[in-house]
Amino acid sequence: MTNSIGIIIDGLVAILLVLTIGYCMMLNRRLKLLKADEQSLRATISELVTATEIAERAIGGLKLTVHECDTSLGERLRKAERVTIEIERSVVAGKELLGRLSQIVTAGRGNDHATTPSGEVRHGDVKRAAKPDAGSGGNGGSDVKSNTQTISRTDAKAVAAAAEAFAERVRTKVHGLAA
Repeated sequence: MTNSIGIIIDGLVAILLVLTIGYCMMLNRRLKLLKADEQSLRATISELVTATEIAERAIGGLKLTVHECDTSLGERLRKAERVTIEIERSVVAGKELLGRLSQIVTAGRGNDHATTPSGEVRHGDVKRAAKPDAGSGGNGGSDVKSNTQTISRTDAKAVAAAAEAFAERVRTKVHGLAA
């Protein structure tokens, strides 16, 4: 019996050794898979670090670009505001000038028929004598008044034409600045 107990114990030890060897082989396989996963995980982590560095550089570049754009846009907005104010001033000055020219033209048209009590017709700063001529039998005064009125109308038309030309130049200049 002692022999049979020794054989049973040796058999049990042999079975346990076989199980231990099988378990060690299984653990070895798992460790190999884990090492393979570790290598792929390291590669993944390395790629992630590289991608993060690239993204950080891109973000830095974008921040710089945004700052430059902000500065450039701010300068352009300030310049646009200055040009807008200048255009508004020019438009107001042009309207004032047009109003004065209109008053001059209106005054010139109104003066076509106006005569002073002494018989002189007034046009702008120039006075033209419209006294009757004694040698023409009273008819000469009418001719002088007619000639003066014709000259006044012609001068008023010239002033109106000059005012229109000036207004057109102002419009061209303002539109040129706006573009």
